[in-house]
Amino acid sequence: MKKMKYIISALVAFALTMTSCEGFLDITPDGQAKRDPLLETEQGIEDAMYGVYSQMRSTTLYGQELHFSALEVMAHNLYCNGHKLVTALGKFDYANTDVKSLFSSVWTSMYKNISNVNSILDAPKVANAKEYPFTIYRGEALGMRAFMHFDLVRLFAEQYTVNPAAKGIPYATEFSLKAPEFESLKDNYEHILDDLLEADSLLANEEKHADERAFMLDRQIHFNKYAVKATLARVYLTMGDKKNAAKYAKEVIEKSGYVLKEKTEVKNDVAGVLSKKECVFGIYHSSFYTQVYAKLQQTTTRYSLNLRNDYLATYEKDNSGLDFRTTAYFTTVPLGNEQIDRLSKLTEIYELQNIVATRPADLILGINMIRIPEMYYIMAEALLEDAPEKALEYYNNVREHRGLEKLGDDVTFTLNHINEERYKEYIGEGQLFFNMKRLNLPIKSFDGTIEYKPENGIYVIPVPDSETENRY
Repeated sequence: MKKMKYIISALVAFALTMTSCEGFLDITPDGQAKRDPLLETEQGIEDAMYGVYSQMRSTTLYGQELHFSALEVMAHNLYCNGHKLVTALGKFDYANTDVKSLFSSVWTSMYKNISNVNSILDAPKVANAKEYPFTIYRGEALGMRAFMHFDLVRLFAEQYTVNPAAKGIPYATEFSLKAPEFESLKDNYEHILDDLLEADSLLANEEKHADERAFMLDRQIHFNKYAVKATLARVYLTMGDKKNAAKYAKEVIEKSGYVLKEKTEVKNDVAGVLSKKECVFGIYHSSFYTQVYAKLQQTTTRYSLNLRNDYLATYEKDNSGLDFRTTAYFTTVPLGNEQIDRLSKLTEIYELQNIVATRPADLILGINMIRIPEMYYIMAEALLEDAPEKALEYYNNVREHRGLEKLGDDVTFTLNHINEERYKEYIGEGQLFFNMKRLNLPIKSFDGTIEYKPENGIYVIPVPDSETENRY
């Protein structure tokens, strides 16, 4: 009943937010956007927060392109012969008109949503938050602002450890009609960390207020305290600060309450629903199935996405046990007289089999954004040089929960082992491209015929032309 109340509240909130947003950009004499009167009340602030989460699930953002589509094509995990945009993405042809249009939409959509977050942070009761629930609102909003900027940086700027002095992106901290100036990559990361660390402090005691109001239910679909810590682990690892990456990853593993699911629970665990055991943060999305089914489950020529030719090779090279992901994440569908392999890990089974009425009431439909296995991989990588035995423990913990035997002490444990596990776990979730960029790795094409080199600019997407043309 509590979950149903939340869902109804979220839907109403989304409608209210979309209506109220029409007045956000009324121009005032000083060039600032007019503050929305709804943000003067707790309910209005919550409605606006729900609106921000709902925008994150748009197809331009995490509802498609930044989850299972564009980023997976660029990692060459998926492809589609004959689809002009997909083909150009796979070739990293950032001058292609369709590719430029796609990333212009990503850029615009993300900054619009960041502006929505800033409108919340600009509300007096949030800007000067000292007491609950305003500390919660501010903490979540700061966390989301950092999260979205971080992904923009990972797309449109160089890798920090390669060139920290590189040009970054604008970091928007005000709800204003004026576009913020571009700043250095170093400054970008300082802003990201500032927001996350303040959010970490503000959300430190969120458990004390569990179930006090509808907004505090289902913390998985809010940017909760452990989503903040997990993002800090991501950011620090991307910066090459392994000590701090391990600090926050360890906190999530030991204190969040999220645990690795058993091997027999792998199937359908992330198939259009938030993993009950592993999802630290996810986005509620009642119609995610529609997007996933058309792109991944169907075999529509020049539209649906196919798996890279050798996708099973990484799973099959390890014969020490039965990797339950091979049957949980993939399936075959008929196409004429053939059986075609599909990435089915995200396809909601109850919709697919037309048995929605039997779906358990406690499942939350949506997109898994941060899952606990990532924290184990971060720990393994962070400890690899200084504490290899401990690193191996974290690595083996995930292997055993996926059905594989431990990697023995007689094997030289390397970063390559961790990356292979990351591939097997996270294929289709939009994280592998970022991991390869972070490590400055070459990308082998889906058919194995081409190796794209990092030095050829494949990892830095050009800032949209409109961003520089329309500045004043």
